[in-house]
Amino acid sequence: MMRNTHDYQQDQGEKPEPDKNEKGDGILDKIQQLGQTNVPQMEASNIHVLTIIGQIEGHMQLPPQNKTTKYEHVIPQLVAAEQNPKIEGLLLILNTVGGDVEAGLALAEMIASMSKPTVTLVLGGGHSIGVPIAVAGTHSFIAESATMTIHPVRLTGLVIGVPQSFEYLDKMQDRVIRFVTQHSSITEEKFKDLMLSKGNLTRDIGTNVIGIDAVNEGIINEVGGLGPAIRKLNELIEQNKGEKKDVIQ
Repeated sequence: MMRNTHDYQQDQGEKPEPDKNEKGDGILDKIQQLGQTNVPQMEASNIHVLTIIGQIEGHMQLPPQNKTTKYEHVIPQLVAAEQNPKIEGLLLILNTVGGDVEAGLALAEMIASMSKPTVTLVLGGGHSIGVPIAVAGTHSFIAESATMTIHPVRLTGLVIGVPQSFEYLDKMQDRVIRFVTQHSSITEEKFKDLMLSKGNLTRDIGTNVIGIDAVNEGIINEVGGLGPAIRKLNELIEQNKGEKKDVIQ
């Protein structure tokens, strides 16, 4: 009795040739099970995307239930983005409550000192020490519904009640004020007024600015979301390329 090739392949443990529709069925399965299609690959992109989320972690490790941005993870990414010739621009997305002052300032200084164009985008919130990071880029955006809380520097833990402790706190606060005013359009007097404002925050000192208010105060360059931020970054990249060509010529 003659046996067809399909039966022979099954007897030998070989799988029959896949149906042409299997690939399509796989995509349908992903849509049904995960609600998504294939995730687009970003290997070919000339833009490096970096997120600052949750609480910025400093020298002390925060509890595991806290969402954190560990500065020791972000710093190597910034160095790699600066050194990689394929990366031509950095998009920094913030949704942070703030955190460690020195860690936040360290990140802000690294971002500000990059030779490649950098665009920052505040989504949700860019509070406390997130403000210096938000203004550290070449150009900054804030979503219309996003907020930024500006308040004095605070210390947690044991504080010795001597004048030197308060002098140290005041100097640390001056570092934050100086950085923000140097990398944005707001004046030092206006920023201090926002920082020390009474009655704006319930049971606290400081100011909460929302979207367009941050632009009007001179902290952020303009209101916008992801699309405008990427368009601006591409413009800055092309501008940077033109400047390099002029230098070579």
